[in-house]
Amino acid sequence: MATYHPDRDQLLIEDVLAALGHPVRLGIVRELAASEGERTCGSLPVEVTKATATFHWRVLRESGITRERKAGRYKAVELRRADLDTRFPGLLDAVLNATPPADGASAGSAS
Repeated sequence: MATYHPDRDQLLIEDVLAALGHPVRLGIVRELAASEGERTCGSLPVEVTKATATFHWRVLRESGITRERKAGRYKAVELRRADLDTRFPGLLDAVLNATPPADGASAGSAS
């Protein structure tokens, strides 16, 4: 089954903002923004159940914030920063700089 990724011109501001509005997903995006290149989904500190994490990964992917690909037994994920910056200039930086991550909190203690 193919994984859905919207094209850059299909990204909708309301989908991106809704995805970034959840603390777990915002934490994931912060981690990806601080990384260079791809990460595996399992390498990111997401403190929710596997089913809940899968839901959050899907929301990020379908909103156009991330891109996923199979990497052997794992899923590699990357932030679509160039697409987001082209489509919505300054948005990602504004959201990431609006509030710092909570001290000691990882990418999500909420579901």
